[in-house]
Amino acid sequence: MIVSLYAGILALMFVLLATMTIRQRYKHQVRVGDGGHQTLHQHIRAHANFAEYVPFALLMIALLEFQKTSIFTLHALGIALVLGRLLHAYGLTRGETYEGAKFTGNMNFRMMGMLLTFAVYIICAVILLMSWAERY
Repeated sequence: MIVSLYAGILALMFVLLATMTIRQRYKHQVRVGDGGHQTLHQHIRAHANFAEYVPFALLMIALLEFQKTSIFTLHALGIALVLGRLLHAYGLTRGETYEGAKFTGNMNFRMMGMLLTFAVYIICAVILLMSWAERY
């Protein structure tokens, strides 16, 4: 199964993001919340955002694979999802930060990451809806 490859890669990314957050918690001696530390907050959000977007995207890709969608399409979606999540996490945890302000991280990387992730969502949704419409 093709989705297994991307699920495995993304699972390792998830553990890496969790580890980065844990390291920040240890560094700042914060057990719950962010303790007012901007870098810890950024790592928490990178990890949480990953957890919010990846499962549903993988589910849609798995449904497409179950429906015998082309291998090219499945790999393109998987690669786009991995790249999108990498870019977003990098943009959120690296680059400029403004203490006390809402802007954190490198907005260009964050924006590119979200655009790729949303593209995966939209493409999957359109293919799934078209497939449903063809059957009914």
